[in-house]
Amino acid sequence: MFEEQTTTIQPVVQSAEKATKARRAAIAGGVGTLIEYYDFSLYGYMAVIIGPLFFPSDRPVTSLLSALAVFGTAYLVRPLGGLVFGHIGDRYGRKKALMATLICMGAGSTAMGLLPTPSLIGIWAAVLLVVVRVVQGFSAGGEVGGSATFIAESAPANRKATYGSFTPLGATGGFALAAAVAGVVSALTSDSQMESWGWRIPFLLALPLTLFCLWARTRVEETYDSAETDKAIHSPAGAIFRRQPRALAQAVAISAAVNGTAYIGLTYMTIHLAKQLGYDATPVYWVATIAIGISAVCMPLGGMLGDKIGLVRLMTIGFVGYIVLTYPMMSIMQSSLLVATLAYVVIMLNTVAAQVGAYTVLPQLFEKESRYTGVALGWNFGVIIAGGTAPFVAVWLVEYTGNVQSPAYFVIALAIVGLIALSTIRHGHTSRADLQAN
Repeated sequence: MFEEQTTTIQPVVQSAEKATKARRAAIAGGVGTLIEYYDFSLYGYMAVIIGPLFFPSDRPVTSLLSALAVFGTAYLVRPLGGLVFGHIGDRYGRKKALMATLICMGAGSTAMGLLPTPSLIGIWAAVLLVVVRVVQGFSAGGEVGGSATFIAESAPANRKATYGSFTPLGATGGFALAAAVAGVVSALTSDSQMESWGWRIPFLLALPLTLFCLWARTRVEETYDSAETDKAIHSPAGAIFRRQPRALAQAVAISAAVNGTAYIGLTYMTIHLAKQLGYDATPVYWVATIAIGISAVCMPLGGMLGDKIGLVRLMTIGFVGYIVLTYPMMSIMQSSLLVATLAYVVIMLNTVAAQVGAYTVLPQLFEKESRYTGVALGWNFGVIIAGGTAPFVAVWLVEYTGNVQSPAYFVIALAIVGLIALSTIRHGHTSRADLQAN
């Protein structure tokens, strides 16, 4: 009788332990990504202030474009960050790499809040600004791929998308948090105070937030340690290019489509509402907080739907939504701020399906021994192609065409790229056996 009870209880205990492990991994991964992307996205929201401060010009659009060019520069080093942190994650453990990305990002963001302006050190201020953004880009290059991989390896097979949604929840929530903090600081300071010292406050908040996240990540269990397997490889990046070029190409295309469409809403839309349509900056920050926040909160719902209908179908819904809805929604934004808010929310809801599906699919494309590196490289190459360049391209399109809705064409084109990439992946759950075994 005693043996029968032990046999019955043990699987239940193991199942409960796995569920706890998965929840902790999802929360730690999501919170860490939230802090990383809060730090990383602040620059985009502060660009309208940072531009004139660090790149003074007689033409405001020139200052803005210069600041956005620096925003895009940070993305150029993201693949390098993906290579370095991916190597650490695949050779020495996912947890070690994720702790390192946090420390790197926290240090960069704190430094951003302490930067001297050109009035103090001349052109060196702009040089230091670029250096700090490079550090942030390097860190971000290792974060998302690691978080998605870590959560995917911890989650049960039938809830990959539900738990996987915590990565885009954190990433998108980071943008919403950054917009909210920018809104609070903007509301509590005058224009002159904001330009003088107010813009520094959101960046300096990175330090306590980073310390909190480091504590959260110390409480999770490692999901992969190459020292414990005889299948470890010396060069994860080499293995990706030699053995999995198709998976890498799929990941790059999906990432470009997901990031390009998302970043129009995450970074450019505040510029669009404030600069192109003339709404006041403070309420625009709150509009962005609402729209982005709603999309972040909806990520777990998107995950549950993805587990039911399949990840490819889920992403298809998002990309088709972008194609059909982006232009008309941008067309009605000039009616009123309330209408602009509703239209903004509609656009951002499409990113729920696209991001949840992508963050869950990408880890399933690669072998475990090189998964961190594969996801990081694929995601970051896609980000370079269309993510970091999105706000710059959007502003340029409006200047070149004279049509304030022209950024919608950029979104539509990338959504079509996403649909083409999805056609190369079978419908349903694209899962590797080693992930299903968890």
